Amino acid sequence: MKDDNTYYIIIDEVQEVNDFVEVLSTLSVTEGTDVYVTGSNSRFLSSDVVTEFRGRGDEIHVWPLSFKEYMSVYDGSVEKGWAEYRMYGGLPQLLSQVGDDKKTDFLLHLYRTVYLRDIYERNGIDLKQEFEELSKTIASSIGAPVSARKIADTFKSVAKVQNIADKTVALYMGYMQDAFLIEKSERYDIKGRKYIGSLSKYYYQDVGLRNAILSFRQNEVTHIMENVIYNEMRMRGWLVDVGNIFNRVRNTEGQQQRITLEVDFVCNKGSKRIYIQSAYKIPDAEKMEQEKRSLKLVDDSFHKLIVVGEHTKPWSDENGIQIVSIYDFLLDLSFTE
Repeated sequence: MKDDNTYYIIIDEVQEVNDFVEVLSTLSVTEGTDVYVTGSNSRFLSSDVVTEFRGRGDEIHVWPLSFKEYMSVYDGSVEKGWAEYRMYGGLPQLLSQVGDDKKTDFLLHLYRTVYLRDIYERNGIDLKQEFEELSKTIASSIGAPVSARKIADTFKSVAKVQNIADKTVALYMGYMQDAFLIEKSERYDIKGRKYIGSLSKYYYQDVGLRNAILSFRQNEVTHIMENVIYNEMRMRGWLVDVGNIFNRVRNTEGQQQRITLEVDFVCNKGSKRIYIQSAYKIPDAEKMEQEKRSLKLVDDSFHKLIVVGEHTKPWSDENGIQIVSIYDFLLDLSFTE
């Protein structure tokens, strides 16, 4: 490049280029160039790029469409759009698929011919049926605290496979994270200000793929809404943990006992923090108090939010806890800024 212009070089499927590491190394030190690279998970992971070009490049995590982006091109009501989004997810190609059958076929084909193939080829997995059963077990567990051992036990009882070790399950879960199928959310002790190293939660980066893995048979809107909220906060640049808060109460016999309450999400971005509860339905005052209970025990002034699955005008109670509908939460970024 012999002029002062900046040349943007975009290379798709870089693993198909012979000696691509050397090629990228040369381009990365060539003045006047800005290089963007994409590639197949099976041959060249984003983690490989970060390792190979440490200090000379950045990883750009491209998420599926957010609900706000999805609705900007969706031809229909927000209610219908939300129903389709939580069923089929936000992969952009879905918007060109007409009808439930085509959307379903697209997701199943994508999962089997791209995700599974890439995972198998890169990691040399021979136990393909066991891996698929394991992915179904994880998909059934969104919103539930799990560990490799707990999933292995569930897997053995449900799939009737007795020879899979905890270590293998942990390894396979790592492969799913590398392929951007799932993300791990750590448990955080809010009062103790420390991480709890046992059970964690796993969320799918696209709920449509999660539903496809389960053949669209387990569409629990409560868990799917929680997964969508997790993804939304990650898309907005927040780090998202699962909050635990420990409290002591007296039982019916007057004895003190220690109980654990959960805050669905503890979200951090720099010096900012938001606590979020996901509650699909709050039919009465008792349920509302139940959702607020853990938030009231959080002794700080950070924003506390309850997201509900029905239309409601945003409002705040005397404790500063804000209640907002899933529609407003997903479409109006100001609730988390």
